[in-house]
Amino acid sequence: MATQTLTQHNFDEVVTKNDVVLVDFWADWCGPCKAFAPTYETSSIKHPDVVHGSVDTEAEQGLAQAANIRSIPTIMAFREGVLVFAQPGALPPAALEDLVTQVKALDMDEVRAQLAQQQAAE
Repeated sequence: MATQTLTQHNFDEVVTKNDVVLVDFWADWCGPCKAFAPTYETSSIKHPDVVHGSVDTEAEQGLAQAANIRSIPTIMAFREGVLVFAQPGALPPAALEDLVTQVKALDMDEVRAQLAQQQAAE
């Protein structure tokens, strides 16, 4: 599956209606973003069961701001609509593969329980 363009209009729907969603926040002027793009595209082909979305931070400034993007590229991973990973910086192919494997393996009942505990403590 090819990388899917995410916008303010489809972001929430894509994240909540798919099991695993990776999001690459990037900009056309960003050298590291351009260098990471082939790695991300290869992952999208290797993992057709994972939605690989991309957000152009220049075209979608409101979405980038809502996601608290301070540096690009930034990769976020969502599982069952829950943000489970966010990190600025381009990942090498092996690290991206490891991320996909770990996100797929998460016990979401445990993740939700931990989130509930954190929210109760706040």
